[in-house]
Amino acid sequence: MCSAPPFGDELRSRLGTPRRARRLESSPRSRVWRAELSGTPVVVKQLVDAPEAAERYAREVTALRLASRVDPPVVPRLLGTDPDARVLVLEYVDGQPPREDWVIDHATALARLHAATGADDTGALPAWSGPTEADADSFLTLAQALGVAPPPGVRAELDALADRRSGTEGHALLHGDPCPGNDLHTRTGVRFIDFEQAALGDGLVELAYLRIGFPTCWCATAPPPAVLRAAESAYRTTWRAATGTDVPADLTDACAAWLLRGDALVPRAERGTVDHLAALPDRDWTWGTATARQRLVHRLGTVSRMTADADGGGALDGLGQLAAAVRSAMLTRWPTLRPLPRQRP
Repeated sequence: MCSAPPFGDELRSRLGTPRRARRLESSPRSRVWRAELSGTPVVVKQLVDAPEAAERYAREVTALRLASRVDPPVVPRLLGTDPDARVLVLEYVDGQPPREDWVIDHATALARLHAATGADDTGALPAWSGPTEADADSFLTLAQALGVAPPPGVRAELDALADRRSGTEGHALLHGDPCPGNDLHTRTGVRFIDFEQAALGDGLVELAYLRIGFPTCWCATAPPPAVLRAAESAYRTTWRAATGTDVPADLTDACAAWLLRGDALVPRAERGTVDHLAALPDRDWTWGTATARQRLVHRLGTVSRMTADADGGGALDGLGQLAAAVRSAMLTRWPTLRPLPRQRP
């Protein structure tokens, strides 16, 4: 284990020599230290040598620079970089415990982050990628494995959904993993960290996290309905103030897209390895605050309710019926499944 942050000659000449370095907890994909430069606390992050490390590093640096346009800030200041060593030096942000209704602050900052970019930034980051034909196949196969026959026309609905959520629309600066823990709550607002999966796309993709249960996060939660409504309202108000445009009212497509993503049932390191939806009938597994079956039941309930509501449109009526039937089948087979936790642990 490396005990000191990797600081090359160029960083030392620009920023000085780090002192009082201490390793911080981080994902397996990075090493992170808190240190001091001339008495000022900083964070040093190095992406470890691994597949796609260079791409993840480039995404993070680019996203931090794009997000630095926002004032008051929604990210720590980027003080220095060493691309050869994949090192970033960041302003140290002193986080504090979030409020009980923390998702309102989270959603407000998320809207400001999303509004940092526009059409002129096309190509600065990869476009967000939506669900694929393989995702749709896996979901329909899971339904059949649970004894649920998909209604006629569902396959066409899913193909149309994939076309609509192809990632080609929208220019919002997407965090890529806007989870509890990647948001530092401060006296002046939330600041986001860890942009290794940043992309450009439709901000609804990440606003949907609040309803669908934070799909890429170890901390899957379901805010109380009143808090959820307040958080979504705060996002829409903030987005309009920043851009002069309105956020579409309907989140059904965005939530349905997350329902189909079996990879959103496992940590990042396990994605793209196997068909995780296919494994659910035979086994369950815990990731963070919930099991995979808990997560999926929550998503199924969310999508079935949204498609039944007046503002859900009619484009996914068959999927809504299927989601309700699969959820009922899961609760019948595994009656002890509990709802997602209401609050951040």
